[in-house]
Amino acid sequence: MFSCRKMVMRTVLVAFVLAMCAGVALAEEKVGVVDPQKVLSQHPKMAQVSKQVQAIVQKKQAEAKSAIEKEKDNKKKEEIYKTKRNEAATEEQKLMAPLFKDIDLAIRSVAKAKGLTMVISKAQVFVGGVDITGDVIQELKKKSQ
Repeated sequence: MFSCRKMVMRTVLVAFVLAMCAGVALAEEKVGVVDPQKVLSQHPKMAQVSKQVQAIVQKKQAEAKSAIEKEKDNKKKEEIYKTKRNEAATEEQKLMAPLFKDIDLAIRSVAKAKGLTMVISKAQVFVGGVDITGDVIQELKKKSQ
């Protein structure tokens, strides 16, 4: 009975020490939050890229319409539509990739400057975190000049 009680006390003590260490580790975490949609919409090159994307989508739609009008088989019409839609999406990804890279680098730069250990999307946070959205936008504007 005495050894069982001693073992329970040791277990409780170990659990308490571990909980305290975890609390200290969490207290040292500095979390940043960012609104990725706002950052993307205010990227200095976003307007230009949006126009390019819109032109590509319109071109692919025209190509699809032209090819579909010539085709009689409904399955082939559907296949043409899907192919053109996928081509447009691929082109959009190619155009957007440099913007995403710029944003990633800006977030990393701001996080490092502010000593943040983690940055997550603002949409995922109910309370807390350091909002770095404005700083990231300023970093993007600074880099584009």
